[in-house]
Amino acid sequence: MPKDDVKIITTNKKALHDYFILDKIEAGIELKGTEVKSVRAGHINLKDSYAKIIDRELYLLKCHIAPYDFGGYDNHNPERDRRLLLHRNEIRRLQREVENKGVTLIPLHVFITDKGKVKVEIGLAKGKRQYDKRNALAEKEARREVERLRKGK
Repeated sequence: MPKDDVKIITTNKKALHDYFILDKIEAGIELKGTEVKSVRAGHINLKDSYAKIIDRELYLLKCHIAPYDFGGYDNHNPERDRRLLLHRNEIRRLQREVENKGVTLIPLHVFITDKGKVKVEIGLAKGKRQYDKRNALAEKEARREVERLRKGK
């Protein structure tokens, strides 16, 4: 989870349901002016998006940022590929990890730092099987039931 002094814009809840998160890393995101304004307004969707290393650079793919309402003719393409800003050695480390079978890079959160920078938290993830998802839901329901009983007394 990002630090306390940030404003979380969106969370990819589906990622936490579909994947085991092995590691997390915070990355800057290269945006155009109208994209920043749209993100600040909360018009961003991380569903079905992922990160991929292309030509030794990390990109965020299939992330939908809605066009800015007051952008005019200079608005951006909502689903363009956006470059993520990381140090070269961090990208190399992620490349080695992704070469393992079944490991992928998934965006978990988009947030704004106290200095006004838009950042994305990328998770190194391994896919869950169907029975893992069922077990996770059963555990969540059990915790909820325990809290409900504890609150009632």
